[in-house]
Amino acid sequence: MLWNWLSGSRKLSYPSGHCENVFQTKFIPFTDDRTIITSGADGQVRLGQILENGKVETKRLGRHHGRVYKLAVLPGDPNVFYSCGEDGFVQHFDIRSNSATMVLYSSPFTQGCRRHHSSSRIRLNSIAIDPRNSYYLAVGGSDEYARVYDTRRVQLAPVCRHVLPDAPVNTFCPRHLRETNSVHITGLAYSKAGELLVSYNDELIYLFEKNMGYGSSPVSVSPEKLQEMEEPQVYIGHRNAQTVKGVNFFGPNDEYVTSGSDCGHIFIWKKKGGKLVRAMVSDRRVVNQLESHPHIPLLASCGIEKSVKLWTPMSNDVLSLPEKIDKVMELNRVGREDQSRVTLTPDVIMHVLRLQRRQTSAFTERRYVSTDIGSDEGNDAHFIASLVANDDESSDRECTVS
Repeated sequence: MLWNWLSGSRKLSYPSGHCENVFQTKFIPFTDDRTIITSGADGQVRLGQILENGKVETKRLGRHHGRVYKLAVLPGDPNVFYSCGEDGFVQHFDIRSNSATMVLYSSPFTQGCRRHHSSSRIRLNSIAIDPRNSYYLAVGGSDEYARVYDTRRVQLAPVCRHVLPDAPVNTFCPRHLRETNSVHITGLAYSKAGELLVSYNDELIYLFEKNMGYGSSPVSVSPEKLQEMEEPQVYIGHRNAQTVKGVNFFGPNDEYVTSGSDCGHIFIWKKKGGKLVRAMVSDRRVVNQLESHPHIPLLASCGIEKSVKLWTPMSNDVLSLPEKIDKVMELNRVGREDQSRVTLTPDVIMHVLRLQRRQTSAFTERRYVSTDIGSDEGNDAHFIASLVANDDESSDRECTVS
């Protein structure tokens, strides 16, 4: 669905061709917002073309064996983008062709160079491209290491299920999480300065400078070298357990770090120093993703509810945090540190989300207004719109699905 966010009106809705949840949609740059790529739980990567007559043509560009949470568009190129999947592959797409090529394959470092099989892959959740060097791809998934690959060192080849794993040029992980086998990465983001932001499931968010990496083989780093390495900046307060959450920067120079939380809040920290500066109630349940407008101070949030919410700063004053936020953060901390918790796999998460959708579909969708959100007194970020999907509305646009 596409909205005019200023008026809150829906401009276009078309069948994507996906058979299950659509996890991400992106406009391809320099196409007048007429070319859209999508990925989903069915493993498909699809292309949608909005034609001059208002019709939409879609086609499948490629497919992973497993869910595809994230896509990454090559900066400055209207044709090339990448996908990462739970099968451990990163695929390369050129929309001028009708097929994908496999760029690289990720496997655990403890597996050495054994050939790929289902138990040795890293189930990839996130991918990001370094804006200062577009040859560098960062990926994160089902272990504790964020891997950075140089695409010039890997060979494009037809997608294949039996390949040797590729060696990264650098790896990142907080020292205390190394070889713990208890956490995984759900979100990655690069800043304009080339810093790498990493969000961990039921752990915290960390900001890595380029000199904080372990190189291509983190398991071979000596204890002496580990003690000499600088620790990354950490961001505390949220909880990331129930879903595959993203993480992002905010501000014209990426001055802030943003994340959703299981408690339904949006958390905003100062990038430098990690101070929490804003916590806003967004959803009644989980907030999954936050995306900022590329040119103006506007933030979009969404979760497992059916609405997308838009936020913008409305005050130049520095105001205090909500009174109850300390209690919220303490509950999040206790939940994170409860060693008796059961770790939710992506399969369990998807099952829970399906049950929640079935339950809520029995009720009439409530359209939110700003008073519904429960804004905290003294909040200097103003909720300006809610874009709500209505399953009962049919599209008045034609669509060709292939």
